[in-house]
Amino acid sequence: MPSNGEIIKDVVDQFQKVQSHMRNAKEENATKTYDGLKKDYRSLKAVLTSLGVNLTDIDEIKE
Repeated sequence: MPSNGEIIKDVVDQFQKVQSHMRNAKEENATKTYDGLKKDYRSLKAVLTSLGVNLTDIDEIKE
């Protein structure tokens, strides 16, 4: 079973990837893609918040 640290690292990595894809989708005006990624973004943000992760420095999208 993974430790809390491993879980947090994995979710932070996923969160950063989603944010990167969101920026690309926004630049390309890919509205449907952006909206789908936004759902993932919100879910990952909720998980990180529940794990007590401070999102101040890693949340670049801030939605």
